[in-house]
Amino acid sequence: MSLEALTALARRELAQLRHPVANWVLPREGMLDVLVVGGGMCGQTATFALRREGVTNLRCLDRAPRGAEGPWTTFARMDILRSPKHLTGPDLGIASLTYRAYHEAKFGVEHWEKLHKIDRLEWARYLQWVRDTVPIPVENDAHVRSIELASGAVRVSTAKETVLARKVVLAMGREGSGALRWPKLATFDPARREANVYHSADDIEFAALKGKKVGILGAGASAFDNAASALEAGAAQVVMFARRPILPQVNKSKWTAFPGFLHGYAALDDARKWRFYTYIFSEQVPPPYESVLRCERHPGFSIRFGEGWTDIAPGPSAVTGKGRHEFDALIVCTGFDVNLTDRPEVAPIREAIDVWANHVSADEARKFPEEARFPYLGDAFQLSGPHPDIGRVHVFNWGSTMSHGALAGDIPGLETGARRLAAGIVRDLFLEDADRHWERLRVHNEDELKPTRYFVPLDKRK
Repeated sequence: MSLEALTALARRELAQLRHPVANWVLPREGMLDVLVVGGGMCGQTATFALRREGVTNLRCLDRAPRGAEGPWTTFARMDILRSPKHLTGPDLGIASLTYRAYHEAKFGVEHWEKLHKIDRLEWARYLQWVRDTVPIPVENDAHVRSIELASGAVRVSTAKETVLARKVVLAMGREGSGALRWPKLATFDPARREANVYHSADDIEFAALKGKKVGILGAGASAFDNAASALEAGAAQVVMFARRPILPQVNKSKWTAFPGFLHGYAALDDARKWRFYTYIFSEQVPPPYESVLRCERHPGFSIRFGEGWTDIAPGPSAVTGKGRHEFDALIVCTGFDVNLTDRPEVAPIREAIDVWANHVSADEARKFPEEARFPYLGDAFQLSGPHPDIGRVHVFNWGSTMSHGALAGDIPGLETGARRLAAGIVRDLFLEDADRHWERLRVHNEDELKPTRYFVPLDKRK
């Protein structure tokens, strides 16, 4: 089957499933029912799930140009995905929309059978294919500037317009959970860094590092991916610095990818949720072995274990407890901090957001400061807090992990998360208009028996 034939089959199956379901939500003049902020993997899947439930008065905005949504073609620098190739998610259970169906149609069944893991850029192309096939209405080059609570709605402003929505879904990826994470160093100020000091999320011109000596802070997946990118671009030497004496060895989060945990975790009490994820995060995640081997094949690669940085000095130089190391460029691979209140878009509602620190002891919050900053969410990923309309904002990115598990950032839990999100929003939209629906029920009249002799006109019924 060709890709064109698969596209036709998927659209036929969607039609057989009555997608999109006819809109049932009662209209509010001048107001969207849902606005999804972010059109990457999570945002487009959330939009797809909502349309599957008959919510069609919605929009999905993404600040990036088409094809650059999410990390896949920008700062994600692995050559293959970490996840096993058989995992599903963006397809929402429709076989013809799975990556496997896409891959077999494009490259053949035999190629799929021999495939180890999915190519990162091919995954990006697959997501675009799903978006176009369904289709999922993502509007690009639309940068959301602010989100404010209004009476019975959420006001969202972009560079070009201001819209009102009954519900807003924040699906802005890992970076949408907070800000870039920078290490706390003696004198280094990220705002005043030299041009050759990078964060792993920066747009790095690796070709300019040819023949250069590069220092890497961190030993996680992004550290190895950035190191490999530099080495493959011709860097003469790449030195990685790690605080730990060894690399993490076991991916504890991989254990969570089974239906019981994906569906059951959110129903746990707060104490057990806290116990699960503070443990998982504390254990950290080993880099994929493929990424390690990708670096190891280069003779200019090395790791200095047990040697974290205490400062970044001009030059640039990496300062450690064992001395000062001169480099041509430094790449800080410390990921993203989780602190939703740091996001400029949510500044107007910052004080209304409840966080996990308010639901654990002060000692636990001090022991796990980042986990304590995660937003404390309701059963459908909605924010909680004192403002009566705060629950109109739903967090469908990595910031939801403490409350729901990894359902909005990692592929294994994506379908579970998108369906839970959509079901909760649909429930809320119905409940809010339950009395109006009651009136519509009372006047509902379809003369189903009219073709038979037992039909009785409305004015003659008792």
